[in-house]
Amino acid sequence: MMGHENQTYSSDFILLGLFSSSQTSLLFFSFILIIFIMTITENTVMILLIHRDPRLHTPMYFLLIHLSFMDILHISNIVPKMVTDFLSGNRTISFAGCGFQVFLSLTLLGGECLLLAVMSYDRYIAIRHPLHYPILMNDYFSILMATGSWLIGTVNSIVHTAYTLHLPFCGSRAIDHFFCEIPAMLKLSCMDTTHYELGVYVSGIIFLLIPFSLIFASYVQVLLTVLQMKSSEAQKKSFFTCFCHMVVVIMYYGPFIFTYMRPKSYHTPGQDKFLAIFYTVLTPTLNPIIYSFRNKDVLVAMKNMLQNIFPHKNIGKNTWSVCRTYFCIQYLKELHYWFLLRRKS
Repeated sequence: MMGHENQTYSSDFILLGLFSSSQTSLLFFSFILIIFIMTITENTVMILLIHRDPRLHTPMYFLLIHLSFMDILHISNIVPKMVTDFLSGNRTISFAGCGFQVFLSLTLLGGECLLLAVMSYDRYIAIRHPLHYPILMNDYFSILMATGSWLIGTVNSIVHTAYTLHLPFCGSRAIDHFFCEIPAMLKLSCMDTTHYELGVYVSGIIFLLIPFSLIFASYVQVLLTVLQMKSSEAQKKSFFTCFCHMVVVIMYYGPFIFTYMRPKSYHTPGQDKFLAIFYTVLTPTLNPIIYSFRNKDVLVAMKNMLQNIFPHKNIGKNTWSVCRTYFCIQYLKELHYWFLLRRKS
């Protein structure tokens, strides 16, 4: 029995992946690769801009640095392995590699759920109680909330990773997913995981339902304040900003909740992989566009940085409007292209 357990712990897993060998899969692969490059570029630029511009040294942008860093780590934890598997044809992943992927993924997903809730609280205070903002959202509180998001996410991840890796995998070790994710791994276990699924459900309430409810409530309060504005132009701008934020939040939390808060028997591989694309690949690309690059202060900071790099170039307002529109249109095209491919396949 001990020999069997040791073999279980040391054996590799096989990731069946998102792609097959068809021509459509090559288009999927190209799409994912483009999104990956965009995500790394956007979030890296965001971190550099905030770091070098003193005007962006505020609690909101401090939290955005952590969000961008989480997004870079998360997509780098998943996509390079997908790309390597597709190009090499070798879909195996070691037991340790799978465990690390589960641990880092859960740490970042859990931490980002909490961080997004803190960011919504920041916007709520800034709009509903602007005079109290310097007191309620001071540097100490921002550092505490960011550190807490990382720490709580890490502790939760350690518990779930340790339990999952100690499950007996008696049959096939082929994970029908494009990365090691707990719901997909539970289907391989030959042990009754009902009690553990209850623990996952409790974590889902703490990391998903409660933060999502707080974010939704805060934006409702913000919208009520926006409706009281006298300027119709300011109302439209603020409403559009809140709407964009909520779309990204729903794209992130919705598939995440649907994946982790359903019983194991209700999971299907195709559906799980499709939903995972939203919170592992798409939203990390959208976050810097929605939260940062649409912001006037960020665009000014980017303009100043480029003028320092290219001092003889004249970079005007229209240039930034064109760039911002271009990036948004490119992303919407990619998203539309993704859904067309899904329908064809």
